[in-house]
Amino acid sequence: MTQEKLILAIDLGTSGMKVALISVSGKVLGWEAEPVRLILTPDGGAEQSPEEWWQAFLSAAGRLMKKNYGANVIAVCASTQGEGTVAVDKDGNALGNAILWMDMRGAANLKKQIGGLINIDGAGISNVLRFVRLTGGMPSMTGKDPAAHMLFIRDTMPEIYKKTHKFLNVLDYINLRLTGEFVASFDSIVTSWVTDNRNPDDIHYNDSLIRSLGIDREKLPDVVACTKVIGDLRGDVANALGLSSNVKVVAGAIDNTAAAIGAGAVDDYALHLYIGTSSWMAAHVPFKKTDVASSMASIPCAVPGRYLLTALQATAGGNLTFLRDNIIYHKDELLQEADVPDIFKVLDQIANRVPAGANGVMYTPWIWGERAPVDDKTLRAGLYNLSLNSTREDIIRAFLEGIAYNTRWLLSPVEKFLGRKVNNINIVGGGAQSDVWCQIFADVMNVEIKQVADPIYANARGAAWIAAAGLGEIKFADIPELIQFRRAYQPQVQNRAVYDRGFENFQLIYKQMKGVYRHLNQ
Repeated sequence: MTQEKLILAIDLGTSGMKVALISVSGKVLGWEAEPVRLILTPDGGAEQSPEEWWQAFLSAAGRLMKKNYGANVIAVCASTQGEGTVAVDKDGNALGNAILWMDMRGAANLKKQIGGLINIDGAGISNVLRFVRLTGGMPSMTGKDPAAHMLFIRDTMPEIYKKTHKFLNVLDYINLRLTGEFVASFDSIVTSWVTDNRNPDDIHYNDSLIRSLGIDREKLPDVVACTKVIGDLRGDVANALGLSSNVKVVAGAIDNTAAAIGAGAVDDYALHLYIGTSSWMAAHVPFKKTDVASSMASIPCAVPGRYLLTALQATAGGNLTFLRDNIIYHKDELLQEADVPDIFKVLDQIANRVPAGANGVMYTPWIWGERAPVDDKTLRAGLYNLSLNSTREDIIRAFLEGIAYNTRWLLSPVEKFLGRKVNNINIVGGGAQSDVWCQIFADVMNVEIKQVADPIYANARGAAWIAAAGLGEIKFADIPELIQFRRAYQPQVQNRAVYDRGFENFQLIYKQMKGVYRHLNQ
């Protein structure tokens, strides 16, 4: 049994709750997971149950702690999905389901609130200039972040709004359940778009932004650094898990912030790519900057004195989940099997048999709109160039390639933002477990892809290292020496022409189809 100090790390994603015991040096000693339901409402909402999150945590953490490492646990720290909204009362009870980052129902409320006589994408120009100057970004006019969620509750659920003591992001809610404290972290509060972010070490509320958004100031939680110890673990939680009540709870971070650290990409300009339900590329930079045209900005993060360039894409691995659940193993009369195999390993094997270019089949992965490099909620996924010769194998390969094309599409504005060419990218997340997909990313993007060891643990490892840094056990500068890689993938010259031509066609599909999607999905 290890004598090294341990962190109980929480990784709450859209697909489920994961918990891990991770040493200060980054070694994963144990791991448990519980699925969490995604609730799609008839009016277009995307929600989850906060109580289901919490029970999933207690269940998974309870199993994990039976492995008798409890005496070495010094802290609990969470990484969670971002851009969600939970309204809670003064006793900390959730007043309804959490509104998730996919939920666009508040778009009309946001447009009404911040629109003006002269608008940019529906937002008044004076509001846009104020948001960008103070925050580095602005509310997504798709309605997919807490700014719109809070307005949606205010305007359509006035009784809930009246009872709301605080609006909390997903991370903030988990920390509330762990400590009883109503706080937000430097990064979890960002997409409420009510903070002055011009000093990365002093993120604080701005009254003019709060007035612009139209949310009561007292409904917003206190803001703390990601490395801040916000309290001791609540006694009842500690007892349930067999932990000491002296275990500290560190504020932690949302997923993209934690993944950057868990991927080892803490040096300035070091880029990581996360492939999970959603996808992003991110890099720490020493400056605050905004690229409105490509919907990218550098925002507050966990590393002192730094911002994190975050380029979000709406849906990555979620496309494969769609392929599994809605096409291959959709539960209807055609499904005879009682048990679904580990379908993602099977998809990997099948895709590896298909040549680069998927025999001409192309897939666009905009299954829930897109965030960057275009912010367009009306875009939708599509399969193109099917013929009588096309097979299911071609379609599977096309899914993987389509997500890689989408990521290449984003790479050019990322490089422009960074002011330098990207030669290698650390890859993490569930999708990074696929050797075939890592090679496809390397080939399509024409960069070296460095597969972090145990990439599915990146968020949890990042949370553990944030806690370790907050407690003074390590410095962020130590992390590049602690990170380990499984393999590096070099672009294959023989696939260059195929993927360059495929990328041209991918961009052409967007240009030709964006108007059609807008007409279909307004």
